[in-house]
Amino acid sequence: MKKFLALLLALVMVFALAACGEAESTPSDTPASDTPASEAPASDAPASEAPADGAAGSVYYLNFKPEQDAQWQELAALYTEETGVTVKVVTAASGEYETYLTSEMAKEDAPTLFQVNGPVGLASWKDYCYDLAGSAIYGELTSTDYALTEGDVVYGIGYVIESYGLIVNTDLLSQAGYTVDDIQSFEDLKAVAEDITARKDELGFAAFTSAGMDSSSDWRFKTHLANLPIYFEYQDKGITSTDAIEGTYLDNYRAMWDLYINNSTCDPAELTAKTANDTLNEFLAGQAVFYQNGSWEYANVSGEGKFSDEQLAMIPIYFGVGDEANQGLCTGTENYWCVNKNASAEDIQATLDFMEWCVTDEVALKAMTGGEGAMPSGGAGMGFAIPFKSAPESSNLFVKTDAEMTAAGKTPVSWNFTTMPSEEWKNGVGTALAIYAADQTDDNWAGVVSAFVDGWATEYALANG
Repeated sequence: MKKFLALLLALVMVFALAACGEAESTPSDTPASDTPASEAPASDAPASEAPADGAAGSVYYLNFKPEQDAQWQELAALYTEETGVTVKVVTAASGEYETYLTSEMAKEDAPTLFQVNGPVGLASWKDYCYDLAGSAIYGELTSTDYALTEGDVVYGIGYVIESYGLIVNTDLLSQAGYTVDDIQSFEDLKAVAEDITARKDELGFAAFTSAGMDSSSDWRFKTHLANLPIYFEYQDKGITSTDAIEGTYLDNYRAMWDLYINNSTCDPAELTAKTANDTLNEFLAGQAVFYQNGSWEYANVSGEGKFSDEQLAMIPIYFGVGDEANQGLCTGTENYWCVNKNASAEDIQATLDFMEWCVTDEVALKAMTGGEGAMPSGGAGMGFAIPFKSAPESSNLFVKTDAEMTAAGKTPVSWNFTTMPSEEWKNGVGTALAIYAADQTDDNWAGVVSAFVDGWATEYALANG
């Protein structure tokens, strides 16, 4: 009966969202998402009716990831059915999280559970964060490295570890005469991609999906691809952040960008009109071999009517730097749960209890880590790799690939884009990339370099006084 009621509640939420005309759940900034930034939040309807008699406190979760909105709505309804505690889930549109969080925190009914992307994001919200040291969920972490801390204060809990790289259609790669073992460096990738382009008409497909530069897709390049030159510069210097990036590896960034835009499904001048949905659909339709995206995208490319695990792979974004044969996927998190310390004591406790349930309850764990059919309703789960003691092994192929690469001694590329000085900096780099794509001159690339290096110094100074 409980499962039936949970399913009924989940269905009610789905219809309520549709009736309200809210943004649909879509592929992943982060990661990622393809919900246009101009859209309304993906959902803001309460997940349940008022709590049962005796239930103290309530939860308001402002979710960062549009691609998991439906799953969070279903879990919220299930938790309410089991406990009587109201859980409201609101999902901000891609690129709009900070704006929406700022607006919601100013309200009397502010979020009790919200997200920051790391140290830079924390700087704006530190004064709102409840100290999670000694909390049950902090005790569930497999490593304290997944907590966002300063001194003895625990400001946030990293609840999902993700990886990104190049998703590969192995069937198409085979048709072109190659396997993933043939690609162990940037030069290997370049040779394969350019050969596919030379035979594009014969083969019937391109090397890369379109590098969409509208707001639903540009995060893949102004943030995730831009992580690579930052990572290698940080590695050289032995640092984890900087007030002035030098751009040591921006020539490599250009070479990778050139490879993407000149060996893809569309003319480079068309990229500003290409969305994340366009890119995903190109890959699903077998129009391209390679698709830069992350482990969060697994549910969108796999399963019935899509691809089997045997038809998919993920390889590193080779950058022409260092020991490429031993380079792993880009792995980390920008998803830290924070609890609003300004909420009532009852709401804080309700929120802590909900967080603990999410990472210890068998059904919730399956929903967070599972793939096709993992939700109580029968829908696809979130497919997360989560850093908690009770977590089962992920069914996500890309998560397992990262684990296998790491076990084999390959070095994951850490997520350093959380140190980018501002969203404005990212937007400046994205605009410059789009201008260069339409007209690939040295002068236009100089604009990218200026946005990257000069823009970093400017935005860092503005953010840090």
